[in-house]
Amino acid sequence: MKDEEYMKMALELSDRGQGCTSPNPLVGAVIVNNGRIIGRGWHRKYGGLHAEREAIKNAKETAPELLKGAVMYVTLEPCCHYGKQPPCTEAIIEEGISKVVVGSQDPNPAVAGKGIKILREHGIEVIGGVLKEQCDRQNEIFMHFIRTGTPYVALKYAMSADGKIATHTGESKWITNEKSREYVHRLRGRYSAIMAGIGTVLRDDPLLTCRIEGGRNPLRIICDSRLRIPTDSNIVRTAKEVPTIIATCTDDPEKASRLRDCGCRVLAIGKTSQKAACIAGANPAAYTEAETAAAGEVPDLRELFKVLADEGTDSILVEGGAALNWSALQSGMVKKVYTFIAPKIFGGKGAPSPIAGDGVNFPSEAVELCKSSITEFDGDFLIESEVKSRVYGNS
Repeated sequence: MKDEEYMKMALELSDRGQGCTSPNPLVGAVIVNNGRIIGRGWHRKYGGLHAEREAIKNAKETAPELLKGAVMYVTLEPCCHYGKQPPCTEAIIEEGISKVVVGSQDPNPAVAGKGIKILREHGIEVIGGVLKEQCDRQNEIFMHFIRTGTPYVALKYAMSADGKIATHTGESKWITNEKSREYVHRLRGRYSAIMAGIGTVLRDDPLLTCRIEGGRNPLRIICDSRLRIPTDSNIVRTAKEVPTIIATCTDDPEKASRLRDCGCRVLAIGKTSQKAACIAGANPAAYTEAETAAAGEVPDLRELFKVLADEGTDSILVEGGAALNWSALQSGMVKKVYTFIAPKIFGGKGAPSPIAGDGVNFPSEAVELCKSSITEFDGDFLIESEVKSRVYGNS
């Protein structure tokens, strides 16, 4: 087998840690001696053994005599500092592994090339950059957070083939099929937090949890400028079970106290203006009068994202309505867009589209997407894209 094939195996192993390792990266490792795989491992959960030590442990159980002189394939540069676990470089050196093949270089300043340097200083051959693009992509959240200190923000929405997120009456259940919705739950398990707007809560009364076996519920963040969220909503009723933040622009001690008593954390954030056009084009019947009146003020998402990052939230999946989606794009912090398209046509001049707001003035100002991939889910399609540029429209 070639180096690339062993690295693919390591990537498949590392993927098993999805949703469990944050704020640590996903890492997988395979140990080989003369074409025989003697050890496999991956970082299972934050605080647990790193992939390299898991693979060494596995090798000691199967063929300890073959560790010396073996080759290790690892998706990320081995760490060389003490954290929750001791340095993996120490274990590699101690076990007499003679060669290490690395996918990505660790951007963490505590490592950043130092792990590779230490291994080479101890006479271990190191080859870097094998399947680097795939390894980098798998840890895009970790790498972004380490390099920028801001959360990796992704936007997700589902729409019909004619670009509608609801019918002209406001009905939106269900646009996509069960397979697509199952994948959304898997996405929720990968991100540290999920964000929705008060409009979504008032219309759909969602739980915003990860409902798959073994899944982990993300932190829930509700943007609610006027604290209109009902205490009997699913979000508030389950706030003592699932961590929940209500981000608001208002100062209402009585409302805030009631929500805190229910287990919510109320976070006061500065506000930014958003014209009532943020819901233009949608049938007014689909929105309450209060929602329309509140369209002019929303929590400042850049400020909110900074507060969350300072507290260690490395990634956020935005599952809002058209108004919140526009605000997220306007913040300039969205890095990825998940677009689910169902083979259905709703029609209706007043049926809402995924992104509202003022929009841009010229096509040249559009949010550009790149590196798109397409996945089919029983007839539905997911277009997964990276954001190439930012919105510079009116705020």
